[in-house]
Amino acid sequence: MNIFADFHDRISTAIQSIGLKTVDGSDLNLSRITVEPPRDAAHGDLATNAAMVLSKAVGENPRALAQKIAERLEQEPEVARVEIAGPGFINLSLDDAFWQARLREILAAGDAYGRSTVGAGRKVNVEYVSANPTGPMHVGHCRGAVVGDTLANLLAFAGYEVTKEYYINDAGSQIDVLGRSVMLRYREALGENIGEIPPGLYPGDYLKPVAKALLDEYGSGLLGMAEEKALAIVKDTTIDAMMEMIRADLAALNVRHDVFFSERSLHAGNGGPIRSAITDLTLSGHVYKGKLPPPKGQKPEDWEDREQTLFRSTEVGDDIDRPLVKSDGTFTYFAADVAYMKDKYERGFEELIFVLGADHGGYVKRLEALAKALSGGDLKVEVLLCQLVKLYRNGEPVRMSKRSGEFVTLRDVVDEVGRDPIRFMMLYRKNDAPLDFDFAKVTEQSKDNPVFYVQYASARCHSVFRQAAEQLSGESFDRETLSAATSNLTDEAEIAMIKKLAEYPRLIEGAALAHEPHRIAFYLYDVASALHALWNRGTDNPDLRFLKVNDPVLTKARLGLVQAVLYVLRSGLTLLGADAPQEMR
Repeated sequence: MNIFADFHDRISTAIQSIGLKTVDGSDLNLSRITVEPPRDAAHGDLATNAAMVLSKAVGENPRALAQKIAERLEQEPEVARVEIAGPGFINLSLDDAFWQARLREILAAGDAYGRSTVGAGRKVNVEYVSANPTGPMHVGHCRGAVVGDTLANLLAFAGYEVTKEYYINDAGSQIDVLGRSVMLRYREALGENIGEIPPGLYPGDYLKPVAKALLDEYGSGLLGMAEEKALAIVKDTTIDAMMEMIRADLAALNVRHDVFFSERSLHAGNGGPIRSAITDLTLSGHVYKGKLPPPKGQKPEDWEDREQTLFRSTEVGDDIDRPLVKSDGTFTYFAADVAYMKDKYERGFEELIFVLGADHGGYVKRLEALAKALSGGDLKVEVLLCQLVKLYRNGEPVRMSKRSGEFVTLRDVVDEVGRDPIRFMMLYRKNDAPLDFDFAKVTEQSKDNPVFYVQYASARCHSVFRQAAEQLSGESFDRETLSAATSNLTDEAEIAMIKKLAEYPRLIEGAALAHEPHRIAFYLYDVASALHALWNRGTDNPDLRFLKVNDPVLTKARLGLVQAVLYVLRSGLTLLGADAPQEMR
């Protein structure tokens, strides 16, 4: 249960029961009422602005109106205290029985606790990574991969129907360059001295295995073919090899997509899908023939000082109109984007989320404008931009890869520190804030390392149950037994732990609606901190330990709390794509 949503409903019902109306006698608009945790826990468990946002409409002083609402809320079962603060905030304190019931609710739900229906089955496409298939994944792709994958997990948990998608940029000039680069390596594999790799070609050694595979299959036969035919074979083979490498790199990071969409499919049949998309825009009045003014600064590749086929994107929110067809009849890169978004819309998606690097900020308005033009405003688009990650080792910048000699590969980082530290730390800042990643800090075993601190909390929970099995060997610790004992939890710190766990459903819904998966990482750290604090109390006072052998009923109540913590930690870490370990090694 989302207790904040539940009390929003209770407060709305209380207001309606008082019979409040606006000064002109109409019904009140209750949509602006919020129910949130107070900034200071000493002020209670819940705070609402109801009186403050309604006072003007009903023509009453906020504190006087708050008093009326408070008198009604005092009659609510499980409400221990109602106080009016400041200009008219209403603070509610709930009794222990309410929180004990929430603990039983968590134990009953198990790993499904926090799962929501707020998404209502809405079809969402999350596109992320979409790196050019020209080489191994580098660390620059890492943050977007983690943000996109975790957001997709979060949305699915919140009740959306989610598709994880990767757009393969397997058309265009970079693929021609890739093909020529491998052809050069193929000649090298045949024994030819190719000398220095010419400027403009891809120099990486990762292309040598592709050349070797071509040699094994074709021998020297490619050299006897027409260049166009040979390059077509080389490009197909290379793209397949690069995508296999990319999939493996992503899998090492626990990132797996549902759909890999080929850009080349949009160019099939002489660009049939692209022509169809442009025709649709033309029929809806969004395409015209015209000239664009010269852009300020560096000219983009698709600008021409002559008449072109243009998308009238400024009429749907963009800064400038966008070229679709060049004067020589070839399509611009954006034309493929038009066809691709049309394909997504026709697949029934209601919302499109693009996770892009910070250097793609110019794409935001054009994608939003395109969605509006294609769908008449029905299709929602959001672009999340991920800022750069700076790598450090003991505070010193990391610049080179031990394998590529050119950049730090994603696999380099996974091999050195592991999947879980990467995934957690890539979410320990909001995606639009720069992030420093220190190899030493993310592997140290201390409170200052968030991922260790959270995973250590999971291991501690399992340790408690192992100790319980040893010290209370004749007792049962199934969920039903633990749940039945929860009414014995009255300690202030233990109730505070339940309150923290009760925030999880609200956190899930809020993070999903705001598209902010980093909230999960911060919340898990808070949960872990509270768990460690409970553990440490027993160091000084044996009566406060989770296991009290001479009081099996209280022990079971506390084990119920530990089990609930474990469910939340495991749920949150699973959404992040990390493990909830049973022990730390």
